[in-house]
Amino acid sequence: MKKVLNYLPVHFVVCVILGIVLQFYTQFWKFGFLNLLYVFIVCFVLLLVINNKMVSTFLVMLLFLIIGVASVFVNTNQNYNNYYQNYIDDNTAVILRVTKVLKPSVYHDKYQVEVVQIDTIHTVGKALLNVVKDSFSNTLQVDELVLSKPKFVSIAKPRNPYQFNYQLYMEKQDVHQQIFLNYNDFKTLGIQRFSLQGASAKFRNKVQESLKKYHFGKDEFAVINALLLGQRQEISKELSSNYAKAGAIHILAVSGLHVGIILWILTWLLQPLERLPKGKIIKTVCIVLLLWMFAFIAGLSASVTRAVTMFTFLAIGLSFQRKNIVLFSLISSMFFLLLFKPMFLFDVGFQLSYLAVFGIIFIQPKLFKQYTPIFWLDKKIWEITSVSVAAQIGVLPLSLFYFHQFPGLFMVSNLVIIPFLSAILVGGILIILFALIGILPQFVASIYGEIIALLNTFVYWVSHQEKFLFQEISLSIVMVLAVYFSIIMIYRFLIDTSPKKMIHLLCCVIIIQCIYVVEYHQSEAKKQLVVFHKSRNSIIGKRIGSKITIHHDIDSLDVLKLNLVQSFVIGENVSANAVKDIPKIFQIKNQQILVLDSLGVYQINNLEKPIVILQQSPKINLERLIKTLSPKQIIADGSNYKSYVNRWRKTAEKQKTPFHYTGKNGAFVY
Repeated sequence: MKKVLNYLPVHFVVCVILGIVLQFYTQFWKFGFLNLLYVFIVCFVLLLVINNKMVSTFLVMLLFLIIGVASVFVNTNQNYNNYYQNYIDDNTAVILRVTKVLKPSVYHDKYQVEVVQIDTIHTVGKALLNVVKDSFSNTLQVDELVLSKPKFVSIAKPRNPYQFNYQLYMEKQDVHQQIFLNYNDFKTLGIQRFSLQGASAKFRNKVQESLKKYHFGKDEFAVINALLLGQRQEISKELSSNYAKAGAIHILAVSGLHVGIILWILTWLLQPLERLPKGKIIKTVCIVLLLWMFAFIAGLSASVTRAVTMFTFLAIGLSFQRKNIVLFSLISSMFFLLLFKPMFLFDVGFQLSYLAVFGIIFIQPKLFKQYTPIFWLDKKIWEITSVSVAAQIGVLPLSLFYFHQFPGLFMVSNLVIIPFLSAILVGGILIILFALIGILPQFVASIYGEIIALLNTFVYWVSHQEKFLFQEISLSIVMVLAVYFSIIMIYRFLIDTSPKKMIHLLCCVIIIQCIYVVEYHQSEAKKQLVVFHKSRNSIIGKRIGSKITIHHDIDSLDVLKLNLVQSFVIGENVSANAVKDIPKIFQIKNQQILVLDSLGVYQINNLEKPIVILQQSPKINLERLIKTLSPKQIIADGSNYKSYVNRWRKTAEKQKTPFHYTGKNGAFVY
């Protein structure tokens, strides 16, 4: 551990990460590229001139902090003068280039595009393109140019608390605007340039067309696409949910696991090359080239590129055969990736990949020594078990923070799937090669399809053992950091069981207990009224302490299973019950809250400046209501007609009364 902490790139990576986080969340540097370069040069010159060790150390750390800031600044298109939003007009002709085909929604085909030209001006910047589905038109291809006169609109924020923030997700990919088009709203200009992504997409499409001739089942074809081509668009929500509940969702994304297995296979296959003069160098070069060929086949997506870069450094490191070289290679790969792709830092896959690998490097060797296998089979099972447990320890706190569930049977899934995954990957690559050449026998394709079907069936069985699936687990980011700190202290204590290390560990336990007590006290002290947004319906939650009652008008017994309710329950760590009734008056502390439904009755005694909630489009004269009740604020939920809401908004603005529409402003939380 001390050697790792003394490894300089560790300190550099930490400073770069701090710079990335600082610039992304604060955007404090707005003084241009040239001034940033001047600051860097001044710091560098001072570092060369000053001999004081402490000052030099500070300047080095500051330099790498500036590198992190610069990395974000340079990779943010909004900082360039020719950013497309600076030239947008109502009637501008825009040329878009498709860079990525995304998973379609129910009504739209989705693409990530570059805005390459507006009228005659060459521009930079990314956008999200939504094209209404049309069974008579072909989908767009990577590198295809599109000419249109679109209207750019902001990507919507989530309308309810704790729901997935798609706007923030796209912002971290430097996408801030979106476009909605029909197929007759644009003209395709074809493909006019070569790119690796475009060539990869063409090759992948050719592979898919070749595989379709062999009549794989829908789910089997989707899994083959995900496993070998890195394409998850075909995977249904049900299939994805099954893999997640079984603790095997990592199987469906071409990531570190797949690339690691391929690296292991290549290392074994190319071992004879080491007998040649400079054989180790030749072997390493061949491995790196073959890994990047696999990345090309898998579409050069962010997760694939990230994993192959990581294992490229690892393959080079392994050729030196020195102690700790694996760990140093991984840290170097992280530094390299963040230098050129700083937004990877906010990618869940990036975070979990590195945490899993660090868990394996640090924890697995210590765990493996706790039991000495006797037989070959015994040893292999214990190897897989120790690796799975070590990786799970590395990712568990962050996984709970993001996904709020823990698959108790993850070990069963990994013990069954991982031993056969090598064969499935190698077999899949051979299937692709033979299908492209046109010599793949149908019975071989059918056997491979049956193997994938067996895999899906096994995952389905594991995912439906619901007693072993722990869901709705709420963990704050502060608690996550405290748990990781505790894991580090436990690791240090197991290496050196000294009283000092024990005290450190006990201090971590006390910190976790303090965090729990503070969060519990804060939760119990809360009193809230939440007007959720639900189109055509009304849902109002009244929270007292750690319990919330959901009042609603929905004809369903599964109100508590609605995403908007579950997200709030998990995010606030509360228990919920549902009541199919919405009271006319709520009271939160000293504030009265009046609910007006379609009857529009508000002649109620002893109302003093209430908050008024409008639901089910009541036919009322809002101006008269405002003069009668003098409401503190007016809330319109998603059950109202939009024409009514627009009329009410104008009246409220005229009467200078605050107006909140959940369809535009999101849920109202008092």
